[in-house]
Amino acid sequence: MDALVLMALGDYFLLMSPIFLTAVLAGLAINYLQVGFLFTTESLNPQLNRLNPAEGFKKIVSKKAIFELVKSILKVALVGLVAFLFVRGQVETLLLTLYQDVSGVWKTLSSLALSLSLRIAVVFLSLSVLDYIYQRYEHNQNLKMSKQEVKEEFKQMEGDPQLKARLRERQRKMAMQRMMQDVPNATVVITNPTRLAVALRYQDGTDQAPIVVAKGAELIAKRIRDLAGEHDVPIIENKFVARMLYDQVEIGQEIPVELYQAVAEILAIVYRIKN
Repeated sequence: MDALVLMALGDYFLLMSPIFLTAVLAGLAINYLQVGFLFTTESLNPQLNRLNPAEGFKKIVSKKAIFELVKSILKVALVGLVAFLFVRGQVETLLLTLYQDVSGVWKTLSSLALSLSLRIAVVFLSLSVLDYIYQRYEHNQNLKMSKQEVKEEFKQMEGDPQLKARLRERQRKMAMQRMMQDVPNATVVITNPTRLAVALRYQDGTDQAPIVVAKGAELIAKRIRDLAGEHDVPIIENKFVARMLYDQVEIGQEIPVELYQAVAEILAIVYRIKN
């Protein structure tokens, strides 16, 4: 009996070795296609948290574990249904084997087994494609950041919004201070008459055209007029020119050509006043 068992086991493993070897190679090939070549002993390191019953229970009742359980049950049920329907349709063929010799029975069973295997293979292939699509979708979903993570990353990349606001306010004050420092050097201040004020500088031989050195509305306009009065800078009222300069010309820029005539007339008045 021992010799017969050993011989049967030897024949079994000899016959099944191509199937086992194919399964192992297929698993290695699929793993290589998914993550590439990866050899690590990290998974062999002892981890005490794996012995924690609470952690193990969380893994058992987790959403992913329940999904995998349902998926496995559906796989078994679907494969069982395909096999049952196939075998039920081959009952008459199986009954005919009672009247066949050994070689006939072997051919019949081999044909049926091959047909059943192909059907089950198609089912598993279809399930694996669907599972791959779902796993890829779930992986991409897990890679996405939450709204809070996006806010934190944006804050790290762009800086603290409050700090940036304080920095902009400080820059605005510094620019305002520099602008006010240029008002005493202006040649004329053109007003609208109370809402707008634009300070122009024109130095013959230095400036190719009059330059806007300061401009503002409401309180800033009042501050420009006050500084001009303190430093004897002429103030001329011209609503049209003041509005055009305020809307079209930035601080430090020359006036546009279409305003040359109007500004020249204002400068002529200023020179007559000074003379």
